[in-house]
Amino acid sequence: MSSAQSMIERRPPSVAHLLLSRVKATPQGEAYRYPVPVDEQAADGAPGAEQWRSLTWAQAHERITAVAAGLMSLGILAEDRVAIASATRIEWILADLGNMCAGAATTTVYPSTNADETAFILANSGSRALFAENETQLRKAVEQKAQLPALEVVVLFDAAGEAALAEAAQADGLTVLTLAELEQRGAEHLAEHPDAVEKAIDSLDKEQLATLIYTSGTTGRPKGVRLVHDCWSYEGVAQEESGLLRADDVQFMWLPLSHVFGKTLISGQIATGHVMAVDGRVDRIIHNLPVIRPTLMASAPRIFEKVYNGIAGKARAEGGAKYKIFMWAAKVAREYAQTIQANKIATGQESAPLGLRLQHALADKLVYTKIRAAFGGRLRGAVSGSAALAPEIGYFFKGAGVPVLEGYGLTETSAGSTVNRAEDFRVGTVGLPLPGTEVRIAEDGEILLRGPGIMRGYHEMPEQTAEVLEADGWFHTGDIGELGEGGYLRITDRKKDMFKTSGGKYVAPSEVEGKFKAICPFVSNILVIGNGRNYCTALIGLDEAVIMPWAAEHGLGGKSYAEVVADPATVELIDGFVKRLNGELQRWQTIKKFALLPRDLDIEHGELTPSLKIKRPVVERTYADEVTAMYAGSNEA
Repeated sequence: MSSAQSMIERRPPSVAHLLLSRVKATPQGEAYRYPVPVDEQAADGAPGAEQWRSLTWAQAHERITAVAAGLMSLGILAEDRVAIASATRIEWILADLGNMCAGAATTTVYPSTNADETAFILANSGSRALFAENETQLRKAVEQKAQLPALEVVVLFDAAGEAALAEAAQADGLTVLTLAELEQRGAEHLAEHPDAVEKAIDSLDKEQLATLIYTSGTTGRPKGVRLVHDCWSYEGVAQEESGLLRADDVQFMWLPLSHVFGKTLISGQIATGHVMAVDGRVDRIIHNLPVIRPTLMASAPRIFEKVYNGIAGKARAEGGAKYKIFMWAAKVAREYAQTIQANKIATGQESAPLGLRLQHALADKLVYTKIRAAFGGRLRGAVSGSAALAPEIGYFFKGAGVPVLEGYGLTETSAGSTVNRAEDFRVGTVGLPLPGTEVRIAEDGEILLRGPGIMRGYHEMPEQTAEVLEADGWFHTGDIGELGEGGYLRITDRKKDMFKTSGGKYVAPSEVEGKFKAICPFVSNILVIGNGRNYCTALIGLDEAVIMPWAAEHGLGGKSYAEVVADPATVELIDGFVKRLNGELQRWQTIKKFALLPRDLDIEHGELTPSLKIKRPVVERTYADEVTAMYAGSNEA
């Protein structure tokens, strides 16, 4: 038995146990960094300025224990659901770990979730308490209180200016506290019962419910995924043993912690003890990177696509020699990355011909060093998950010295199932299984997974559970894939997204969409359509931050986004990229017609999930007229 496998089998029953071990091992080690506003009156800070503060493991543990004890003082019992509706911030982590140390189970709610769906999640989970980030999140609970008989307590992260709303909530039968007040209650409870939290942790069973995460699925109401303490303990140990996370890392955590991808990394960070810098404000990512200088960052592919489009768009705007240099450097990056990867697979050594190495060295001085600097200058790996990354973009970043390590998992698998390792990652794959996880491919190509991270079922949905979870533990992912040389997994498409044209040809839309994103620097979202049709079409949303500067330079300045995308010049521009795409596709995959959307797809209109996956049925319904027009006169039955 390998040492890694032995460690996996000897894992503790919960993340709470991992936390106690971490605090004992490195009490004064830095655990978390987080931004706070600088006092407007402070001599060293201008209004609106921020500074980063730190918590040691001992300090974090003290606050987490106070939160846990505070919940216990309110009567929260083992496996009681306690929800968190907040953006990613240090308080989210303290609340989540406090819940688990008290024996409660965290129910996650995206802060962007509307009041109706928030009420559904709180009611379906039976949540007794809610950590609410601010007045907006509190208001959702107050407005829907009649549907939430189990909800008794709301704890606010941001308390300023909410007295009136808090009074209304209390009048409606809710106890409303600030986080500071909850921690004070916890301190008082511990004064009387100093070992209360330790006893709660000691009594945790590995099969006890730890988390309910509701899938943001593309159709219908979300399903509550039941993840037990053993799921998170396994994820923490497996991430450490795989080498994905290291003790000397500085990780930038901006991902939504309401999503399983972000939350699973909390477990890994506790297992390794590295520093996590926490700030979920997406508009601050570019600003924060050179400040934090992370060695590791996790992200959805959309961020890498936006970075690539932004770099390409800026080079295009500068024009002339700079644009030619960038396009040459991008080509060299891809060719170099593809060459060294192919040679590594064939011979075990990363190598490239002398001429290509010299070109790469020159491109590095002219272009790649600036790209690495934008990421903080010391990124050893950027983990990408939740959707597919176009291989062309992956090769570009690999060649530029920014390793994008694709991984794979689902809410139902506690996120981490397979991942590429920095020392031997393969673009176009989602890597190797984490220690302790098994992968096999069914006869129809579906990916099946088995291991400790697999959910124990959907909350109160036994029939739906039986559809995807076999009695021997194999989970049906709904994704199509293949295991390549060395056991590296490649995702082909979502089983339910693949379609057949009326000519009987199968099309994997994500493959076509990924190729287009790598070709066109102006695209934000693309949806390929063609199920039962005699040709494929596409709905395309453009990236406003990239297309508007182009528009200003081409006589369209002063026009709105909708006017720009409707202009014949823009249509002609995108048509050129569609023709380039078609040159790389099989005939039946080619895009015969496309429509530019009057606005980009977004979460607010229900077209994207909070993890930025396209809700295909919603988009097709919303733009049914555009789809009909693209097939008008096509003699379809």
